[in-house]
Amino acid sequence: MIHLDNGYYIKELTKEEFLSAQGNKSKEVFGKDHSIFPYTYFSETEKNVVLSLNEEMKARPYVLHLAAFDNNGELVGWSYGWQEDAHRFYMCNSGVVEAHRRKGIYSALLYQTMKLVKEKGFQVVYSRHNATNNSVLIPKLKAGFTISNMELCDIFGVLVHLKYYTNPLRRKIVDYRSGQLAPDE
Repeated sequence: MIHLDNGYYIKELTKEEFLSAQGNKSKEVFGKDHSIFPYTYFSETEKNVVLSLNEEMKARPYVLHLAAFDNNGELVGWSYGWQEDAHRFYMCNSGVVEAHRRKGIYSALLYQTMKLVKEKGFQVVYSRHNATNNSVLIPKLKAGFTISNMELCDIFGVLVHLKYYTNPLRRKIVDYRSGQLAPDE
């Protein structure tokens, strides 16, 4: 326990102790904000899928490795990523060999990745890209990804974070939060 000079103290709690102590204080502290928590509007199916993904992650997180080959069986492109939690899939790395670029290979890999992770039930698909990598940024923005933030990374430089929300209401909420859409019901 850490005692402060003003009579307060700080104490580490177990999760159960914390939840018990916190009670309804969150509503008192944050009650007037405009937070919209996804569970409140998830369908029963979505809630069950999230619970299932959470359980699967405890056993073994979902990982996806896709590869594109030419007619000679030569690898010309790839995309891989993994489950971060019960909601999010991280598209970590994609690449297309230079001689095979601008032939729709990246878009096909993106389409197949999105198809599979949507079928799996993930709510959010996200990725990070060099801010000047238009050959990836443009197809993803066209596919419905939104820019969620920027990062200055010592390894890669300036990165753009992109997110795709599989739930249409969540995509609409992002448009509202970004100022592109007026609030409705």
